[in-house]
Amino acid sequence: MADIIVDGTIGAKRFLLLDSTGKIPAVDGSQVTALAAGNIATDIIPIARIDVGTTANKLVQLDANAKLPALDASLLTNIPGATKSSSDPAIDTNPSGGVGSEWHNTTTGKAYICTDATTDANVWTNVGAGTGNIPSFHGWGSNYGIASGGSGPSPLDNIQKYSFSSDGNATDVANMAYSTGERGGCSSSTHGYVMGGGGNNHIEKFNMVTDADGTYVGDLVMGNRNRIAGCMSSTYGYAMGGGEPTEIEYIEQISFASDGNSTDYGNLDVASSKGCGHNSSDYGYKSGGMDGGNSPMDEIQKFSFSSSGNATTVGDLAVAKRGIHSGQSSSTYGYKPGGGESGADRASIEKFSFASDGNSTAVGVLTVERSSTADSSSTTHGYSAGGYVVPHTNEIDKHSFSSDENASDVGDLAVATHVPQGHHY
Repeated sequence: MADIIVDGTIGAKRFLLLDSTGKIPAVDGSQVTALAAGNIATDIIPIARIDVGTTANKLVQLDANAKLPALDASLLTNIPGATKSSSDPAIDTNPSGGVGSEWHNTTTGKAYICTDATTDANVWTNVGAGTGNIPSFHGWGSNYGIASGGSGPSPLDNIQKYSFSSDGNATDVANMAYSTGERGGCSSSTHGYVMGGGGNNHIEKFNMVTDADGTYVGDLVMGNRNRIAGCMSSTYGYAMGGGEPTEIEYIEQISFASDGNSTDYGNLDVASSKGCGHNSSDYGYKSGGMDGGNSPMDEIQKFSFSSSGNATTVGDLAVAKRGIHSGQSSSTYGYKPGGGESGADRASIEKFSFASDGNSTAVGVLTVERSSTADSSSTTHGYSAGGYVVPHTNEIDKHSFSSDENASDVGDLAVATHVPQGHHY
């Protein structure tokens, strides 16, 4: 057995003696194993002994301002931030973060914040010095459809309301200031508007949310005309064409923000009365109608909401139609239900694309052959209420925007009518 030296020093073949305080002296512990970490008292490890840095296998150290140093964060997840895209958001760009979500256009440098997160009807507000907000599409409503006025067979003043959330009959909730049909109609987010009709130039509005009666708020520039087609942007209503005794080409604009008379906005490409009004987020449309020779028309005309100017003809209906309708609009298509001269044409539902100019196609039929219905649009369906069918009907039809299909009968108006105006909110 080799000699073992006991002299209190640290070295080979020597006993390790505790010092005068009962502690192990400083030794090389690199070969010590199976230490219980829980038995080691906590303490501060000197920074000089920690392997810090921003490269692989290093501990990240905050700087003097308690901030992270420059790092590659491409693998981090669940961190809210802006969406980057080469294009602007659209009204149907549904942000997962809801209101407050940010969008950067990497082509133009514009930035947008979502200020209203409603599925397929979002509002994206341009922030900073940029311009050109992406407003909610205003061609549809989420709550109710409304048929105002009309004839049955004498002029009516009824305001009839039906639900989009559940199929059923309409209720008579208020009255117009004037009893008349063949008017132009449009909707703001809260009010329904009617223009002209009965040989007058009156502009009338009523609160759709509170079921209030209509009130006179102004006059059209070109007065004493019937058979107007109406459409709307998110801030203005538009009266297109009209007749009696002569078809005209005027496009007039009315403000939703303040009551008053209309202003001259531009001209139709083809002077006409009757027909349907439609609207995308950027353009107003008039489909069909009647020309000066009392003949049905097939023209689809459109004009811009961004600046005043004239309409251009961009396509044709599958069948020439002159019935007076409010028209229907999804976010991508305009729909013209019924309105033909006879037979199946009076029941056909046609649609045309907002994304590309062109002709319409027939995609379904109404349950009853008719013309001059009150048309409204929910976010998912088009509704056609009442209409002329010898002499008039109270039926409410609806058809889907997501798939081409025939309409189904979902309820009745409280009062049968034709040539009413359709509204929604």
